[in-house]
Amino acid sequence: MIVEFISPAKASFLGIPAIILWWIIPLAGIGIFSYILYRRTRPLCLASFDPRINRLAMRIGATVRYALAQYRQPRYPLAGILHIFLFVGFVILSLRSITLVFLGIIEGFTLPGLGGALGNVYMVVKDIAATIVLITCLIAMIRRGVFKPKRYDVPARYGKNHTTEAVFVLLLISGLMVSDALFEGSLVAYQFQSHLETEMVLPMTLKGMAAAVLAPNAASTLQAVHMAAYLSHELIFFFFLCFLPLGKHFHVITSFFNVFFMKLDKGTVKPVKWDVSEEQLDGLESFGVKKLEDFTWKHMLDFYSCADCGRCSDNCPANAVGRPLSPRFISIKCRDALFERYPLWSGAENEKTLMDGVLEDDEIWSCTTCGACEEECPLLIEYIDKIVDLRRGLVDEGRVPQSLQKPFSALEKRGNPYGKMEKKRSEWAKDLGYVKVLGKKASAQTLYFVDSITSFDDRIQEIARATARVLQGAGVDFGILGSAEMDSGHEVRRFGEEMLFLELRNRNTEAILESGVKKIVTADPHAFNALRHDYKGIPEVEHICQVLERKLVSGRLRLKKIEDPHVVYTYHDPCYLGRHNGIYEAPRRVLDAIPGIRRVEMERSKDRSFCCGGGGLMLFYEPIEETRMGKLRVEMAKKAGATVIITACPFCMVNIEDAIKTSGLEGKMKAMDLVELVLQQMDWGALPNSKPTAETHSEAKNGH
Repeated sequence: MIVEFISPAKASFLGIPAIILWWIIPLAGIGIFSYILYRRTRPLCLASFDPRINRLAMRIGATVRYALAQYRQPRYPLAGILHIFLFVGFVILSLRSITLVFLGIIEGFTLPGLGGALGNVYMVVKDIAATIVLITCLIAMIRRGVFKPKRYDVPARYGKNHTTEAVFVLLLISGLMVSDALFEGSLVAYQFQSHLETEMVLPMTLKGMAAAVLAPNAASTLQAVHMAAYLSHELIFFFFLCFLPLGKHFHVITSFFNVFFMKLDKGTVKPVKWDVSEEQLDGLESFGVKKLEDFTWKHMLDFYSCADCGRCSDNCPANAVGRPLSPRFISIKCRDALFERYPLWSGAENEKTLMDGVLEDDEIWSCTTCGACEEECPLLIEYIDKIVDLRRGLVDEGRVPQSLQKPFSALEKRGNPYGKMEKKRSEWAKDLGYVKVLGKKASAQTLYFVDSITSFDDRIQEIARATARVLQGAGVDFGILGSAEMDSGHEVRRFGEEMLFLELRNRNTEAILESGVKKIVTADPHAFNALRHDYKGIPEVEHICQVLERKLVSGRLRLKKIEDPHVVYTYHDPCYLGRHNGIYEAPRRVLDAIPGIRRVEMERSKDRSFCCGGGGLMLFYEPIEETRMGKLRVEMAKKAGATVIITACPFCMVNIEDAIKTSGLEGKMKAMDLVELVLQQMDWGALPNSKPTAETHSEAKNGH
């Protein structure tokens, strides 16, 4: 005798229609979830203004690339592939989960478009996806619980480890997969026993295996499994939904929004306040971020979106050398502080001082703003703007490290962090007769913006001289501002001194416009970034590597063959040339244009380059650290087999040369700026219409 198999919509418990329960569970789940979301979004409504509704096509494209296509996940191959499997499985299975909710209310319910042949195809794909998701969860649990990758470690000062939460969520996901398999497998087993028509079932899927295991059982047992599995799925599904906003897995909900509202312009720094003009800054009572509500709503969304994957800290050079900074924990600590300040179930809001109770001064000053954390984050969380805002708050309260107070004071008085007289800015060029100081008596098409370190540091002045000689040899009509030039203010702004930056910028802008130049070139990526992104209304700006590449292509610059074929070169990507401005290939093409050059890449290069530790005023800052970033970078070059490290940044030059000395590699390895190498290899005789001076020819032979 065939026993009728009862669907959840027709079932009853102790004579009470089960449909009542199937209404209560989703209504309660959705109600609790909505309340939690309301409480979680409340601080975002109280946060600072942040305009993010612009360039919609670019935002949609970024969402497709980073959120849907998971573009950055494979940068960590195993973890990335596991995450992609989970993500794709979730997308596929979400339709099934919605269907199951309605199956308890409407018998035989199917989503529109998923009936008939298409529905059959979907069910097969769904079964495969569920099986893959379960296997992925098992691998991920073993990986987190047994192998324990180092980047998931939580130092004692940062609080509890989040592995337990991660494993718990993986168990919940596994529970959803298993309960659905048992729900469907019990029905398939019953249909098989009763010789009824069954849908296509792949034997190696979860559903196929569940059906095979359950097949010998009586119909009453299959009915009980069917109902228990449905109840389990509903309870797990809605518990999971309400659990997500309680911790790091909130990113499952917020990540799409976080990516859509991403920062579109690299290299820039947000203004003090988006809704306050520069002219109104003097009227502000407070600068920067001092309490949680001073963050913008997008930066709060960043805190919610952090997946605690540790990629940012794993790539942070400050973290690598033992400085008290881990970008990951800035997000986690601020998120926890938001949860504490705006609790879910209590009306009482806990006040907590941001820079005394949540974050630490040294933590914020340790950042070099290299951008490695932002480049690695798969959810496009922003750190530099937050760091700068926090520094603005510290500066406003007079909490500036002792080692930075002197350069700040010098910048105010002399326009440079060294405290040197303005008239000495052009002393490096006093023997170069072809270097014009722009003004009433001299004009030029191109301005060579030198900036402070290149103007005043004895070693780095060689880069200025090399740049001038190469520009002259390449036929560029250029001049410098001399004493009229101030520090570009790049680091001044990123170290939180906004008003000082504006003063420096305005004075430079006035001098640039008065000079009448049509273009600007600089050999300093920090100056390049400031002029390109922080200044307004000035001529087009290029880094010297872009000029060199263009002159090589046009034939206006010719290079001779490397004399020693045994020398191995490697190129170190400066952070503000590479990550912040996307210039990776131009300097490499210049290097590769030198006949006979042997060039190797370091393990960390291009957008994964390792910061030298310079960062402008970082040369003056005295952080707590176990070793120096430059030293780690030199070790990477040595491992790659390089004997010459080429860079295109004066700050990198200072740190790398110092690291070569402290690493005991003097005489075995050396550092050169790209423009110095080009000068050394210039074929003066092959240059069209070139008439180098005797001094230029002599210095070029010596590589300076």
